[in-house]
Amino acid sequence: MQKPISKQKIELLAPAGGPEQLTAAVLCGADAVYFGAGSFNARRNAKNFDLESLRETVQFCHLHGTKVHLTVNTLVFDREMDEAMETVRAACEAGVDALIVQDLGLARIIRREAPDMVIHASTQMSLHNPDGVALLEDYGYSRAVLAREMSEKEIERVCQSCEMEVETFVHGALCMCLSGQCYLSAVAGERSGNRGLCAQPCRLPFYEKNPNRCGLSLKDMSLFSHVDRLAQMGVCSLKIEGRMKRPEYVAAAVTAGKAALRGEKPDLETLQAVFSRSGFTDGYFTGKMGANMFGTRQKEDVTAASPALLKNLARLYAKETGLVPLFAEFSARENEPVRLTLHDAEGREASVSGEVPQQAINKPTSDEMVRQSLGKLGGTPFHLKNCTLSLDEGLAIPVSELNRLRREAVENLIAQRSETHPIPFVPQKAEPFPAADPTRRPDLWVRLEYPGQLPREKWEAVKMVILPLDRILEMPGTGYENKIAAQLPPLLFDEKLEEKLQKVAEKGIKYTFVSNLGGILPAKKAGLTVLGDMQLNVTNRESLARLAEMGVSAATLSMEMAMTDCTAMAPIIPRGIFAYGRLPLMTVRNCPASADQGCRGCRGFRVMKDRRGNPFVVDCSRRHDGGAKGGAQVYNFLPLYLADRLRETRGLDFLTLYFTDETPDEAARILQEYQTGGKRENITRGLYYRRVK
Repeated sequence: MQKPISKQKIELLAPAGGPEQLTAAVLCGADAVYFGAGSFNARRNAKNFDLESLRETVQFCHLHGTKVHLTVNTLVFDREMDEAMETVRAACEAGVDALIVQDLGLARIIRREAPDMVIHASTQMSLHNPDGVALLEDYGYSRAVLAREMSEKEIERVCQSCEMEVETFVHGALCMCLSGQCYLSAVAGERSGNRGLCAQPCRLPFYEKNPNRCGLSLKDMSLFSHVDRLAQMGVCSLKIEGRMKRPEYVAAAVTAGKAALRGEKPDLETLQAVFSRSGFTDGYFTGKMGANMFGTRQKEDVTAASPALLKNLARLYAKETGLVPLFAEFSARENEPVRLTLHDAEGREASVSGEVPQQAINKPTSDEMVRQSLGKLGGTPFHLKNCTLSLDEGLAIPVSELNRLRREAVENLIAQRSETHPIPFVPQKAEPFPAADPTRRPDLWVRLEYPGQLPREKWEAVKMVILPLDRILEMPGTGYENKIAAQLPPLLFDEKLEEKLQKVAEKGIKYTFVSNLGGILPAKKAGLTVLGDMQLNVTNRESLARLAEMGVSAATLSMEMAMTDCTAMAPIIPRGIFAYGRLPLMTVRNCPASADQGCRGCRGFRVMKDRRGNPFVVDCSRRHDGGAKGGAQVYNFLPLYLADRLRETRGLDFLTLYFTDETPDEAARILQEYQTGGKRENITRGLYYRRVK
């Protein structure tokens, strides 16, 4: 049974990287804005807002009828949680309309300490299927901000399957990687996208043959021509990307979006001139992926934003634009005080009284004179939408009196609309968690690309063998079904996923290994024990506790954590780390290798180089990813290696050795090194011994 289409007004949500951008968004008519305040937002390099001025900022927005969504959408370490909750406290005191959150643990505490606060699931939670959205629905989230990689059909499927509000991006930059799953910037320079400091190395050269090609850089998306369809599906909010962009960009994007929502043709030429990367794309939405989606910032893109163009755009928000409608009722009768009542569309009302009017000696006050006076709302957020008059003939009301009544009523309404409505925030006693055992020696898990990648006799030495879901469906019985986990692909667009998991369970498999929240519910429905991969981005004990509540029985900690933090993590459920292999740096839907050279002759693994010549492996194999819907993985060029530092991993429950292109002999040797100790060159320690910003 399909959910009925929502009839509510669709929201246009604009970015505000600083005060100028906020003013541009509000005065150009955005229904809502989103911005960061403090250190826990995914655009820490934007100017942003400080917590001290947050109340005044929210008051300004609410006065103009604009909602405020505050981004608190970075991963949070345990040592930072108190500071992050101070941001939440400030948001509650300021009366923001919603918090956009990525971190499962932070959301868990917000639910406990500010249960009335509205929480939106950030796009960095990588939500892209109905099961992921349905899971969060059960934990108090009000809205899901969907991944940008989704097609029209896939967005509609989510909208029609879930009760939760759905928000989609309609314009702005496209990351090559699924949001929340990119670790390239962190590994390259310790600047984490999940922590709000992405250095955008993906915009630099990355290629197979042409050293000038930027194979990880996509054009900006633009779906303004599809807003009617999005509204028809039941999408409630259209989001514009761009918290790092100039205010003129915000003005152009909001103006284009408002035109599209009115059924008019949006001015995409001006929008492209103010900012684009070789034009725009709607490739994901239409399902037309490929080389035409790729683009970089060219000289002509920069020069298109001429001073004259920017000046014209700046005029759109140079002064109050009177977007808020007011409704007036004016009464002037003999022997009664003059009375004016103004009210807004939300039901706020301001009534003021004047003197008893005198009989006119010459020219009596007319309806038109009253309407003209009451309509003088320049310099305010208002315009007079409708005026109801009850005016006896022959009365004289001075214009100065009409102006005074209007000013007093307007000031009263401004005060009402600007009033702060704090949200209750009640700190709770910290939940007690168990302490880690520093003497615990972790078990070994192995992730294989195919069953024969590790000789069968070596399987006895490991606690868990992880194999791609489709590989398990193809293989005969092994006798090791009680220790095999079916690895789900990172992109879960396969509508036959539940059917495949049921078949896996019928083969005697007990476990599944998930890297996306959308895999938890279907795995549980199939009766499988759920194990979490590192892409679930666990960086604090509260997140681990939330996953346990969701039915996850063991979890891999984020690779962006320090080793000392990993080993000290409370053992709420068994927790481990990615301990060997090529780190999966990007989950991508549009394979960068195929965009350059096509798919002919490709067996699933290609090598692409960065500007330094480092060879990164691109895995676009179609054998185990749910078909073309599964996308590709970009792996680091050096393997992570810890066999010579095993003592420092004590306290963890398991170490996962992640094999990709290793031969069976190489896999066997590496396993032996992790059993008895070893040493290798040309390796990386990942981020375990570096401090991620």
